[in-house]
Amino acid sequence: MKVWIPHEEGLDLLGELSPVATVEVYPGGDELPSDPGDVEFWVPPFLSDGRTTLPLDRFGSLAVIQLLSAGADSWVGRVPEGVLLCDAAGVHTSSTAEWVVTAILSSIREFPRFVRAQVERRWDYTGTDELAGKRVLVVGAGTIGEGIRRRLEPFDVELTLAARRARPGVHAVGELPALLPEADVVVLVVPLTDATRGMVDAAFLARMRDGALLVNAARGPVVGTDALVAALASGRLRAALDVTDPEPLPPDHPLWSVPGLLLTPHVAGSVKGLYRRAYGLVGQQINRYAAGEQLVNAVADGY
Repeated sequence: MKVWIPHEEGLDLLGELSPVATVEVYPGGDELPSDPGDVEFWVPPFLSDGRTTLPLDRFGSLAVIQLLSAGADSWVGRVPEGVLLCDAAGVHTSSTAEWVVTAILSSIREFPRFVRAQVERRWDYTGTDELAGKRVLVVGAGTIGEGIRRRLEPFDVELTLAARRARPGVHAVGELPALLPEADVVVLVVPLTDATRGMVDAAFLARMRDGALLVNAARGPVVGTDALVAALASGRLRAALDVTDPEPLPPDHPLWSVPGLLLTPHVAGSVKGLYRRAYGLVGQQINRYAAGEQLVNAVADGY
């Protein structure tokens, strides 16, 4: 059973593997470690967008594509029939949840303002708002949404979660029109699917209360960029974004200069512990496949 992974350092992080597994490193490009025709289990490069210099039809024996990303949107519909696509749900929970909490606190306590003052060597003593007492709406109640909930609970906030379908303690996204006007902070951690693409449009933003903060740690296309630029330019809303549409953001894009925006370059999951967690999952999946067991994180309905 031949396995390809994209990182040399991953070899030492897979754990003890089934003796039938042979692991080779293929980071992408034209230089191949061996014949791709007998690769059964492939881990594409992190954040690969589904395109590869090596056509998928050369993987004649491929059975599993195991992603290192939590989102599978760029691969859905591009995987050959009979090949199981799995994502890395759970791997990015802690890092993304940390980013969300950091973004909320940094925005509410106006850290970007103070950083600019520091660069200018200017003592800008100013009182700020606070997170305590705020009502936070998390749209997306998967592992990352739950991780955000756990980390925000000690901050004395009122938390509401929404997901595609209602369940105990979680509202359905169909209830968002009623939930949005009550929220001081709206956090997006939904997968990018046909149902969520553009869900944050002008009507969605108009329902948010004046002065509310929108936090996007999902995917850029979940938010209508033009509508968001207009809302921020008016000064009515604020935002913290780790993802944008387009991405990377062109130097002349209006998002760079709109007021009330904290922007990071898609780094929520880019932390030192990423490979350890990701390849721990990959090793478990390899062993499940070798033993004929059911794999976890199989992508269905786009995520």
